[in-house]
Amino acid sequence: MTDRAAAPADHFDGKRFHNPIRQERGFGDFLQWMRTRERGSWRDFDNLPESPAPPRRVADMRVTFVNHATLLVQTGSLNILTDPVWSERVSPVSWAGPRRHRPPGIRFADLPQIDFVLLSHNHYDHLDLPTLRRLEQRDRPAFFCGLRVGELLRRNGLRDVTELDWWDTVSPRRQTSVTAVPVQHFSGRGFFDRNRTLWTGFVLTGGAGNLFFAGDTGYGPHFGQIRERVGHIRLALLPIGAYKPAWFMGPVHISPQEALRAHGDLAAETSVGMHYGWLEVAHDGRDEPRQEIERVLAQLPDPKPHFWLLENGEGRDVPQERT
Repeated sequence: MTDRAAAPADHFDGKRFHNPIRQERGFGDFLQWMRTRERGSWRDFDNLPESPAPPRRVADMRVTFVNHATLLVQTGSLNILTDPVWSERVSPVSWAGPRRHRPPGIRFADLPQIDFVLLSHNHYDHLDLPTLRRLEQRDRPAFFCGLRVGELLRRNGLRDVTELDWWDTVSPRRQTSVTAVPVQHFSGRGFFDRNRTLWTGFVLTGGAGNLFFAGDTGYGPHFGQIRERVGHIRLALLPIGAYKPAWFMGPVHISPQEALRAHGDLAAETSVGMHYGWLEVAHDGRDEPRQEIERVLAQLPDPKPHFWLLENGEGRDVPQERT
């Protein structure tokens, strides 16, 4: 699909994209946040065991947590990566900028052949060009992204790129479809391109059931809209980190409690927490999002939500859908 401008006025004004419901904070709020920063506890992970290589293919559905928003989902003989990052740092240069606190849960060399790559938005911790070029050279996968992200990808040698507006659907393979869905976030890789490209979530539909990948998002009615328009979600990949302070991060990042609410709004069979414990983005510490999810889950009556927190490199078979 060639590059095109978005038409709907509810999230595009002809130059920039925006959230229909709740806008992100402005530059003055950013300066206030920086002045009042109270960083949580962060340290590198030590003595992480080496994870086994994932299977080459699976017939049903399996998910493996790599790091941050990078997950390998294997479903119906397809291998899918979300926002893949194998670089040591996420920034315009390789020698400076935010650095990972733990290695990828899967070695790049142990990845099976990748068929699809879902790219939620163009922030450096989600769109890592060195990793994407490695995938292109090795596997030539199909890349799916929001509107106007494709120009950057093609300029860096990626060939099979499909840009989607919210609620656009394509069928790249028989009995498989990819739908871009609304999420609440923002975009930009520099000082002058804020919200020039579209951020998006994805629903991949196939014979093994529906997969929802949220990317980055604040909380809002879009989760319920996705459930109404797309239907049953077998596996949801939901962010749980970078949520403090709530006054600043709330419009664009859901908290652990809101992730559990989103799980319910989606009526997801199984959800996996992501976007935590890898990169220092906000005030919450390395382990806070996981600890908060565990605390809330412990207080809920049985049957508890099927919400997984996977270890680095851990893979699990997703349970069959309940009837």
